[in-house]
Amino acid sequence: MRNIDIEELGAIPVTERNVEVVERKGIGHPDYICDSIMNSVSVELCKEYMDRFGAIMHHNIDKGMLVAGEVKTKFGGGVILKPMRIIFGDRATFEVEGEYIDVEHIAINTAGNWIKENLRFVSVESLIYQVELARGSAELTDIFKRKDTILGANDTSAAVGYAPMTPTETIVLETEMYLNSREFKKSFPESGEDIKVMGLRKVDELHLTVADPLVDMFIDSENHYFRKKDELLEEIKTFVEENTELVPSVYLNTLDRHGRGMGGIYLSVTGTSAEDADSGQVGRGNRVNGIIPLNRPVSSEAAAGKNPVSHVGKIYNVLSHRIASEIYLNVPDIEEVYVWLLSQIGEPIDHPKIAAAQVIMARGTVESVEGEINEVIEKELSNINEFCMELAYGRIPVC
Repeated sequence: MRNIDIEELGAIPVTERNVEVVERKGIGHPDYICDSIMNSVSVELCKEYMDRFGAIMHHNIDKGMLVAGEVKTKFGGGVILKPMRIIFGDRATFEVEGEYIDVEHIAINTAGNWIKENLRFVSVESLIYQVELARGSAELTDIFKRKDTILGANDTSAAVGYAPMTPTETIVLETEMYLNSREFKKSFPESGEDIKVMGLRKVDELHLTVADPLVDMFIDSENHYFRKKDELLEEIKTFVEENTELVPSVYLNTLDRHGRGMGGIYLSVTGTSAEDADSGQVGRGNRVNGIIPLNRPVSSEAAAGKNPVSHVGKIYNVLSHRIASEIYLNVPDIEEVYVWLLSQIGEPIDHPKIAAAQVIMARGTVESVEGEINEVIEKELSNINEFCMELAYGRIPVC
């Protein structure tokens, strides 16, 4: 029997609190770039291992970094003075039964493909790649040789997920996704990818502070920059007003100052601050549900890049949110639910040390729905192999 605990949580739902703060780092943010590239490398390694050996081998590509380069911005188009450096770190399996896996090639090729797909003005050829991946320890590697139907956890680690997302969380996520959509970039090509959205809800007032670098090749003067900025701001305001019932105020590039030339405007050569202003690191970006929700309990583990069949830092991080969502959608009278999962190293990942659901009821008592909640948790843990393969093939986003 699994160790499942269900209790009623005596707390005010987040939507009823006076203050809520939510952040979203967009696809061009250095932290997002690190998370997404390193997770993509894990996905491609999983495919290689499965295609050649029929099983996923030990790997964790979750210690990646992006070292900022140096540029000179200029109206009409600047230049790159020093390239960005992508560092791939941690562990992988390089050989199985005498067969060699070219991990370095997979890592570099995957990073290049991701950049081509997502960052319009970053030249893959201009980047420096530093692969610091090494072979794993004997004991952790041995987990993958034990041929168990369900692998043992590679760590003692905890994760927490919740449901539902609040209106503030939703609009913060949707705003960034809209601004980085192909449709938006077609209408506003000068909008860079390094978009960050910070949301503050105070009672029913929503304040969204947006950072969006304008790509310098599309801007020919300081006045032109501010005209384009005003157009962007109006478009963002329209989108937000049409997609939330909160009372919104939207701010864009609030560090800007008229009359200060390059020092008073947010221009970029490539559309990302990684070109010269900000380095990135795996685990400093969004949580696995795509946002940084400061009012919620969050897991300390970075999910991106970890292996998807044994590393609970990835599996439980994402699974706790899925279980919470399934409980909220399928069990009546629940206003908010939090799910906690704790592993014990070496024990099967489908039998956590504890699986706990903390529930805020909209009406009724938790005792009246305890059986239904228990069924949801049992079902999701019983299907953990299928869930892990969804992670392995990249079908579930983790940033």
